[in-house]
Amino acid sequence: MSRPAQYDVLFEPVRIGPRTMKNRFYQAPHCTGFGDVFPGGNAHHRAMKAEGGWAVVNTEATTIAPEFDWAGQMTPSRIWDDDDIRNWSLLVEKAHEHGALAGIQLHAGGAFLTGFDSRMPGRHLTDRLEEAGWLGSVIKMDKRDIREVQRQYVAAARRAKRAGFDILNIWGGESASLPVQFLMRLHNDRTDEYGGSLENRARFWLETLEQVHEAVDDVVIAARFCIDSLHEGDGGIRVDEEGVGFVELADHLVDFWDVQVGGENAELWIKDAGPSRFYPENFQQAWVSKIRPHTAKPIVGVGRFTSPDTMVEVVRSGQQDIIGAARPSIADPFIPRKIEEGRLDDIRECIGCNVCVSRVNARWHLICTQNSAAGEEYRRGWNPEVIPPARNKAKNVLIVGAGPAGLECAVTLGKRGMAGVHLVDASDDLGGHVRWIAGLPGMGAWGRVIDWRKAQLGKLPNVQVITNTRLSPRDAYEYGADIVIVAVGAQWVDTGINGITHQPIAGVTGSRPDVLTPEQVLRDGKPVPGRRVTVYDTEGYFMGSSLAEKLRRDGHEVTLVTNFGHSSPYMDFTGENVHMRPMLERLGVTVRSEHIISAFEGGVVRAHDHIAEQRELEWESDALVLATQRVPLDSYFKQVRELHEADPGAEVQAVYQIGDCVAPRMLLADAVFDGARLAREIDAQDPATPLPYIRERRLIGSTDETYAAVLNRPEGR
Repeated sequence: MSRPAQYDVLFEPVRIGPRTMKNRFYQAPHCTGFGDVFPGGNAHHRAMKAEGGWAVVNTEATTIAPEFDWAGQMTPSRIWDDDDIRNWSLLVEKAHEHGALAGIQLHAGGAFLTGFDSRMPGRHLTDRLEEAGWLGSVIKMDKRDIREVQRQYVAAARRAKRAGFDILNIWGGESASLPVQFLMRLHNDRTDEYGGSLENRARFWLETLEQVHEAVDDVVIAARFCIDSLHEGDGGIRVDEEGVGFVELADHLVDFWDVQVGGENAELWIKDAGPSRFYPENFQQAWVSKIRPHTAKPIVGVGRFTSPDTMVEVVRSGQQDIIGAARPSIADPFIPRKIEEGRLDDIRECIGCNVCVSRVNARWHLICTQNSAAGEEYRRGWNPEVIPPARNKAKNVLIVGAGPAGLECAVTLGKRGMAGVHLVDASDDLGGHVRWIAGLPGMGAWGRVIDWRKAQLGKLPNVQVITNTRLSPRDAYEYGADIVIVAVGAQWVDTGINGITHQPIAGVTGSRPDVLTPEQVLRDGKPVPGRRVTVYDTEGYFMGSSLAEKLRRDGHEVTLVTNFGHSSPYMDFTGENVHMRPMLERLGVTVRSEHIISAFEGGVVRAHDHIAEQRELEWESDALVLATQRVPLDSYFKQVRELHEADPGAEVQAVYQIGDCVAPRMLLADAVFDGARLAREIDAQDPATPLPYIRERRLIGSTDETYAAVLNRPEGR
């Protein structure tokens, strides 16, 4: 199968300075949580995209010197000295193996630093700490300091070239880097030649680009540029002012423009990686399209591109020349190859849940809801498109439960060539709880988790899908399968028991019509009685806030109660709270944070302050919706297992469980991963126990010449 002709434009080569991209697909710089601490993980993650057809793969923001250390805010990614060259060379080598160009994003953070690793202050354009820089300390740069920082850029650029990088990107994305901080009046109140007019505020970046140009040759020079900071007050970057103005000033110094919007401060950079519930595909179009009249150089733009038709449109319209993508390249590193081969329905579309972002913000490596192999390319040797045949593929498998774990397991086992896979579910359709989660306001894109897997199952002749069939544990055991896998999920408790009090709420029972769980509201359509509704959330992710939003939009007066300092704290990591919390306020939802509900009796909710354990409050409520805790539906598995243990000579050879019926997972990605993990290891000696994975670490006793030299110094002891 070959690609339809309308997509030919996406595979035209693009000249960028001294290099040529083989097509228009550009993996935009993005954090992985691997940094240079886990070089194997980083290199193999990027290499998977190169294998999938991306013409360029990039690092994350890579600090140029110890003074710009931001360990603790991000997993460190550094090119401080020659030792770093060895680790980055692996990434370059892996990218080149598949015909991709490799780019590095050189970063000096100014005030946005921690100094956790270096124990040093950093040089900044002022002596003022910035919004996200409260952990560090800064020194105001004089002209001598400015020259020293520029020398650090040049030294890092030379090291990057020695590592083999094709593209050196002087980062000014969002507002967490010196070049764009100089440009923003919000940060820059200098009165010398580096402050004031646009030309003066651009001077630091322009000089840095010039010096890098002079120091290195035969490499591509780029500037990742925040063309509009989406700042709501004075002092931000406006595309019609600083945006196009800087492009005109610096155009002769770059080989292409890598542009993005969002980042009025470093805490709100998430407006660039906008979650799908608030940002549609190509949401940056209004700003990016304004750059074209001001440069003839190629333009890269981003916007969570998942549709090949949208990609074609943005190129043909002149909005941009190159398709930049971070999250879509994580969800499916093989997007270019699948388009080229005409396999459009095989594209694993990003759902915009931002779980990848959340793990990096939580200071660890990324994962992905759609792509269970993301982050596991090196650790476990997983390739999302190449799944080796099972050694025990003559076996027949029954999977009970077609939620996210069961679906993923069935797809993976089918692709591994198992003789027969029967996926059985009691409901009339596939997807489990994802079906009704996708019905929450703004969360329709989450339904892609089901859609992609249903499409894959339809292509696997060895997989049979059976719905509207409820199997008892004995039915499952006697089904005739060699292997039985239970994936029946979990459910929300209807008593209000939670991890804070460890007790049910006084007066609350599951039989009360005015006490409801999320399943009853969203799956069963059970009416929520009365006008006044209280939602109680002790989980801390999307469910409590989303229910509050839905019920308010349905016309109820809603009070959202949570034990946390504010609603849905995990959504700080995904970036959704940047919009969710203000939206709940605009909708008129009353939020009572740091409170525990102790009773719901006689139409009155009683709660007390969770921190001070005083200030008991009471208010009238017609209904209470509980998003406090889920419990696994594990009795089904235990009954099947007991039947198996009592009948060792039976046809059934093994019984396993996966997903939320093992333990409820807050992240959908972890349930999907669980199904994939068992399926990928179904032919291991003990599939129930995960195989060891590679742990990148330093071992005491290994050779380290630098460490030995420090120990042998008199002052080093």
